[in-house]
Amino acid sequence: MSAGRRGTAAVAAALALGAALLLTGCGGGADHPKAEQSASVDGQAQDMQAKLDAAESAAAQADADASQNN
Repeated sequence: MSAGRRGTAAVAAALALGAALLLTGCGGGADHPKAEQSASVDGQAQDMQAKLDAAESAAAQADADASQNN
């Protein structure tokens, strides 16, 4: 096999491996059903949204306090 064909074969193999990992959820999907993964992601999103809401509320309160003090 020539060097050009080996390089092409290596690129094709890397692409196939990348596609396989992408399709299987980067290898972590074998032990967990998709519904469980989805619930976990939803829970993380809700937690992050709650933290963002709390931070925005705290910032608004700090702005209100600062405007009362000035």
